[in-house]
Amino acid sequence: MGKWRCMEGCGACCNLDPRERPDLDSYLSPENLELYMSMVGENGWCINYDHDMRKCTIYEDRPSFCRVKPETFLEMFGIEEEEFNDFAIDCCVQQIEGVYGNPSEELEAYVAG
Repeated sequence: MGKWRCMEGCGACCNLDPRERPDLDSYLSPENLELYMSMVGENGWCINYDHDMRKCTIYEDRPSFCRVKPETFLEMFGIEEEEFNDFAIDCCVQQIEGVYGNPSEELEAYVAG
């Protein structure tokens, strides 16, 4: 597998629809779960996601659960640093497929890297 990267202009991870993530309470603290739920808009997308620009409007100040980092994945999912890269790539691929479909321009661009 390649090296994990965030793909500019994707935004799949900003689709926060809790119906698609029924196990949120297993990896978010009660405080983070409350924050997460407060960020979910009526359409399931994060209220801080700019659909026209396809980017986060609070990127520098986004919550820890929005950050794809080894320490975040260790805390939330118990993923050790040596497993982080492959796990993060798998998460992105699954989320992109779930949001945009397979095939999709976004998935093709992500896989092409």
